[in-house]
Amino acid sequence: MAQLVILPGKDRSLVRRHPWIFAAAVERLSGRARPGDTVDVVAANGRPLAKAAWSPESKIRARVWTFDPEEVIDDAFFKRRVQAAVERRGMLPELRGQDGLRLIHGESDGLPGVIADRYGDTVVLQLTATGPEKWRRAIISALHRASACARIYERSDSGVRRLEGLDPVTGWAFGEASSEPLAIVENGVRLRVDIVAGHKTGFYLDQRDNRMLTRVLAAGRATLNCFCYSGAFSLQALAGGASSVLSIDSSGPALAMAAENLALNPHLDAHRAEWREADVFNELRALNDQGRRFDLIILDPPKFAPSAVHAERAARAYRDINVFGFRLLNPGGLLMSYSCSGGISGEHFQQILAEAALGAGREARILRRLGASPDHPVALNFSEGEYLKGLLCQVE
Repeated sequence: MAQLVILPGKDRSLVRRHPWIFAAAVERLSGRARPGDTVDVVAANGRPLAKAAWSPESKIRARVWTFDPEEVIDDAFFKRRVQAAVERRGMLPELRGQDGLRLIHGESDGLPGVIADRYGDTVVLQLTATGPEKWRRAIISALHRASACARIYERSDSGVRRLEGLDPVTGWAFGEASSEPLAIVENGVRLRVDIVAGHKTGFYLDQRDNRMLTRVLAAGRATLNCFCYSGAFSLQALAGGASSVLSIDSSGPALAMAAENLALNPHLDAHRAEWREADVFNELRALNDQGRRFDLIILDPPKFAPSAVHAERAARAYRDINVFGFRLLNPGGLLMSYSCSGGISGEHFQQILAEAALGAGREARILRRLGASPDHPVALNFSEGEYLKGLLCQVE
């Protein structure tokens, strides 16, 4: 097995069990390794540190499978890791019985580059790095065994694969499509999931708890949901008794699915819902010019900053939408604002919202900090896993 030798003084993050090894930390690769091959990671003095998957085209040259230099990386390794990830979810009462559930959350489950989401009896798998690409068959087998799912669909089409020198891969990895449209029930609301063409693996499971909070907060409130996608926040607001819900998205197909989701829930009052296809930035300005005001506003935009390099430009975009979010609130109104950008830290996001409130001329207070649901855990040694940040603010 090839050895990946770390430069003197660059092994501190590995000692702290951070799973990424950047190119700048590598002294040399001793021996030959193909993309995805397992390499022994050693300090400059030869001390064993870990075993990792080699990725020569990425700035992250290797991702650690294990910090036990004696552990063997084979099919049995992936069987153990996948089974353990699924069992951990089963230990949490709030996750039991959920139709939609993240089963594997990458580095935080000890499986860098592996994402697996379950929707009913269907699992959607996403592989984003050379290591899991090499072990695809073992991962699929372990996932089928641990989840007892009827089918597995692969959505390895994320743009980050290009950074690894990998082409996109999509299609059925196990089983075949059901004759019935795929749908889940989340906290009493039925929702279609498009695993083939939808965002991410088909749905945003990480916002489950925040959608439930929206349901609680929406009672009697005029609600605005921006970047609404397939309407999951909007439907929970209706379920909670919102007096009205205006939902905005620039995607016609997403809004069509949102309307279909509403039709799947005849217990919700469709007359209180309005769907609007528009650019959110422009529509927020138009709503402000019209003098519209709301009691609850949800701002859940797409990823503006995939990395820290894009943080400055992303900060301007977040500030712009939140200025109007604050302006459009009635006194005492609530703003639920989110960032899923890895390049924006929680501290930075709070600073952006503080600047937005100043720009809007509003006094605001944080009532609650929001994050991903517990099936999206964050390893203590991998802060990068905490990508979803949110603040619930109230204005005077």
